[in-house]
Amino acid sequence: MIHISNMASRKKSGSGALEKGANGKRSSKLKEGPIVMDTKAVFTALYEVCEENAVFFSGGPKGPTGEAAQRLVDAMLTIQAHARSLEPVISGFAAIYHHFDFDPHIPANGYRSLVKVVRCCLLHIIHKGRYIASNRRSIFFRAAHNAGEMEAYCSALCQLRALLYLAQRLLHDNSHGNLFFQEETGLSQSFLREYASMHKGCFYGRCVGFQFTPSIRPCLQSIAIGLVSFGENYKKHQSGIGVAASSFFTSGKFAIDPELRGQEYERITQNLDVHFWKTFWNVTETEVLAGLASMTSAQVKVNRALSVPPVSFDLPLAADPTHTVMISPPVAHIGPGPVQMRLISNELREGQDSEMLLAMARSEGGPISLSLGLKPKRSPPSPWLVVHYHGGGFVAQTSKSHEPYLKSWSQDLNAPVLSVDYSLAPEAPFPRALEECFYAYCWAIKNHNLLGWTGERVCLAGDSAGGNLCVTVSMRAVAHGVRLPDGIMAAYPATLLTAYASPSRLLSLMDPLLPLSVLSRCLSAYAGMDSQVEKQVEKVSTLGMVRRDTALLLRDFKQGASNWIHSLLDPNRASAETVRNSVSDGTLTSTHTDPLTPVASSDFSVRRESLKSQTCQNLTTHTISPSSTNSTTVHQNPVLNTTSLPESKPEDVNFFHCKEVDPSVSSSISAVAVPPPERKADCDNPREFPEGFEPLRSEQLAEMKVDSSPIFRNPYMSPLLAPDNMLKGLPPVHIVACALDPMLDDSVMFAKRLRNVEQPVTLCVVDDLPHGFLSLSQLSKETREASNVCMERIREVFITKDPPPELRKHRRLERTSYGASGTKGASNKLFQRTTSKDGGEAVV
Repeated sequence: MIHISNMASRKKSGSGALEKGANGKRSSKLKEGPIVMDTKAVFTALYEVCEENAVFFSGGPKGPTGEAAQRLVDAMLTIQAHARSLEPVISGFAAIYHHFDFDPHIPANGYRSLVKVVRCCLLHIIHKGRYIASNRRSIFFRAAHNAGEMEAYCSALCQLRALLYLAQRLLHDNSHGNLFFQEETGLSQSFLREYASMHKGCFYGRCVGFQFTPSIRPCLQSIAIGLVSFGENYKKHQSGIGVAASSFFTSGKFAIDPELRGQEYERITQNLDVHFWKTFWNVTETEVLAGLASMTSAQVKVNRALSVPPVSFDLPLAADPTHTVMISPPVAHIGPGPVQMRLISNELREGQDSEMLLAMARSEGGPISLSLGLKPKRSPPSPWLVVHYHGGGFVAQTSKSHEPYLKSWSQDLNAPVLSVDYSLAPEAPFPRALEECFYAYCWAIKNHNLLGWTGERVCLAGDSAGGNLCVTVSMRAVAHGVRLPDGIMAAYPATLLTAYASPSRLLSLMDPLLPLSVLSRCLSAYAGMDSQVEKQVEKVSTLGMVRRDTALLLRDFKQGASNWIHSLLDPNRASAETVRNSVSDGTLTSTHTDPLTPVASSDFSVRRESLKSQTCQNLTTHTISPSSTNSTTVHQNPVLNTTSLPESKPEDVNFFHCKEVDPSVSSSISAVAVPPPERKADCDNPREFPEGFEPLRSEQLAEMKVDSSPIFRNPYMSPLLAPDNMLKGLPPVHIVACALDPMLDDSVMFAKRLRNVEQPVTLCVVDDLPHGFLSLSQLSKETREASNVCMERIREVFITKDPPPELRKHRRLERTSYGASGTKGASNKLFQRTTSKDGGEAVV
């Protein structure tokens, strides 16, 4: 089920919002409202099936005996005990969670998601219990196997009970209507402490993906098996191809032993650093896997990788085209360098084979196609362009990983797609990716004739980290005063990068694709806080060292030859691969490839630190130079002052969405919420759960070093915390979220914030799919339909009629009410007003 809310259409029609399935058919839920689970019936069925099986296997007149039978009895009785404690809590949440929805037509928030996951777990137990009751007398009945299944779901139910208790604590400590705890201490710190010690292996073994649609579970199981196999061989210092090959032969034991798989998955997610995740996520970009994905995806006429040189250029101001602003190339942290992009087009359009564009094309090591003198047919330029920013936690993947659905979008929209391969953390932390994405957007506007685009309508689209960049690039376009995109499509975006707790973020305890420990490492790397040094591991065999060194020699020889040839052809072209730490053409190399040795500080490292320090200073300066055409060019420092903005604080951001709270609502919420337990003053490890209950604990604590640096609260890093005046100038935003995504509350709260400042926003919520479903669009019908929903949001941006001219201009930017010291007047560091000779004004 996909829930869609469109504020604009609702205002026009006065009727309820349309709720459609991915196939475009109207859902029956529209008339009846959101369906609330019959809590009493579900729990009654659970008690009956558990009681019946417990009596049978407890050694009755005809019941079996033995260790497996006793395990089944213990599991059934424990499930009953957990269920009796959960029943009143579930009923309480079902009565109040609608108060946290975006609107009555979009039943989605983290509290709903937690209840839905518990419901899924209960239904799985009922289904399994009925299967056992029907087959327990058969000679083919495997008592030990079924006991393992029930024990796994019993463990999952225990951990879900703990998460619901933490959700009750959030209800108690949060303000009305707010899904986030607004501090990184207190409850947020308690959740991190509990996450580090709570057992998670049960969610990665037999129960992996139980909360998602059945068609996606085999894929998630394969990912889990591949991950643990990859992690087992990653420590052997092999190349990425070697790791992948070895993983294929060792994956069998993890396929047949779910408990071992869950235990190893938990170990990997808790302890391996961000470099491991970069390598694993980039496996999909190897030539073999990328080739297979390309063969099964839609075919396009143009798929060209581009390397745009770092050259400054001017763009006209949106408020007054007689004024221009200089767009400088990105320089943060690693200095000037080319920006990598990929142009995808279903048709060869005018300009896409121009000499200027071909001069920017970069080889990807594929076959060389030779023209036989036949001029291909060129279609006219498209009035539409999609500028895409890929996801990957700011640390991994490129446009190549996202090609399958981008090709489909280009074909269905009949428009070119420009996907930006921004530099990745930790080598290039914030704000490097933002600088490159903004530069690429401005370059596309300036050079629309090279992209097969008329320059009419443009939409920014991105998923996860890319959704964050779509919003922040638009905020930066407002700050520069240049043309805004006509709309934004952000799929499951990360809009709050702080460690604030929320009910949906509690789901990161069980999410196989977005564990909290992995997410925190990625965000720390993006913030430039990645100080982890990879640990030395055991030595490899002689054969492994020979294979590794040979692969490295061939890689280095290939890279050196390529650089030498490029330097002969174009001595001014900078090497892109030294800027982007991505996947080589032939192999993925582990960061453990070479022995770790202390290295003395070099000139490059000193220069890099200097650039990093320079980036974090207040460098926004403006000079006016009149041109011969009697216009004005505003010259800006190459680094926009993003990092020097003071961090947003809870008191600076209006999270209160209801000024007057109904006393009955407060009373019903208070009835479900629970205060924190009493703590002893001399207790170093305070107890978070009530007496008589304790969740399962992990044998090894997770390494949870979450940095509370102010940079996480920078509006250009966490747009949810941006002041109202920075959000008022944004174009229409279309958010596509996942109901079971740990990032769901990011989307719901951001949509509420945009609505509060009267910004056009739509929220679409997809049920039963995981975070990152766009990358899985080829694997199931549901993910393909969800990808089509994203594509339709983009189409809506293109076909929406232009607003009146007076509304098309930038809103007048208000002065921010806070500064570095909490005083007014600090905003003139970012927004300054310039006056041309003819008296015109421009905001930059």
